[in-house]
Amino acid sequence: MSDSESIGKVTDIINDSHIGMFTTINENGSLVSRPLAVQDVEDDGDLWFFTSEETSQVAHVRANPVVNVSFGKRTEWVSVAGTAELVTDRAKIHAMWNQAVEAWFPDGPDTPGVVLLRVDSDSAEYWTSPGGTAATVLQWVKSKATGSRMSAGESATVEL
Repeated sequence: MSDSESIGKVTDIINDSHIGMFTTINENGSLVSRPLAVQDVEDDGDLWFFTSEETSQVAHVRANPVVNVSFGKRTEWVSVAGTAELVTDRAKIHAMWNQAVEAWFPDGPDTPGVVLLRVDSDSAEYWTSPGGTAATVLQWVKSKATGSRMSAGESATVEL
């Protein structure tokens, strides 16, 4: 698979999932994950999220911007590693605003404290299991019957 096809695979999985587990490093050095709705996935794999300036993820990103965001849906998963930055540019917030975000910020894009998190994606690893659960079970049965290693799909690491 070419680099552009691999990046396309990563962005397709993210766009199909919509919600990612956004992982940061807290003040004790522990990993902390929480669900965030991705607002945009750029062609190079960079990610955009809306959040509130008072959240733990913003505090963690300010202290240590290294993050991971994982997405999954049924038979496809992707894990994106990168560096996050806080974006407070009101013009960018207005440009990215959509009605779905109003569920969290009903006062609109000028809500005090509403900010964007942009993840400059460095790499991603994805896994797919074509054919769904039935195909995975069949592969498992085949591997047990033949004593061979299970082959449940495709995976790759993509530099972004």
